[in-house]
Amino acid sequence: MSERTVRIEIPDRYRHAVIPHIMVDDAAAAIDFYERAFGAREDFRIDAPGGGILHAELTIGRSVLMLGDASVDEAASASFAAPASLGGGTSVALHVFVADVDSLAERAQAAGAEILQPPKDMFHGDRTVILKDPSGHMWVFLTHVEDVPDDELRRRLAAAG
Repeated sequence: MSERTVRIEIPDRYRHAVIPHIMVDDAAAAIDFYERAFGAREDFRIDAPGGGILHAELTIGRSVLMLGDASVDEAASASFAAPASLGGGTSVALHVFVADVDSLAERAQAAGAEILQPPKDMFHGDRTVILKDPSGHMWVFLTHVEDVPDDELRRRLAAAG
């Protein structure tokens, strides 16, 4: 008698999120950077047949990040691109809540991140840092400081100009 497996529609790891999947020019170097700068943990990797990384998954805090080399044949044929090939710009910022945004910012800068906005308390109730990683991706790390009711949020936003 064969043992039957129960199909889980959405694995717990992906249940409550849109999972970012970024493309970079050197996935191995990006993974190393994310481990040093953000305390990421590599959970899974598929090497591309011709070299490079076809797909990898990392955990940063409690968030999942997927990434791969934009130059591998499978990615190139689907027209994936890294920020550098787009002139260095990006239309996406990755937001991650962490326990201590100040220490993460220090660690990330020491590892080579460019700090675009140093950590500061924001009108929305989160202490926030904005940075760019060496691959050109924008990151917003936040530590929740206070719950702000909607009317107070609007008042603070108007006061901030």
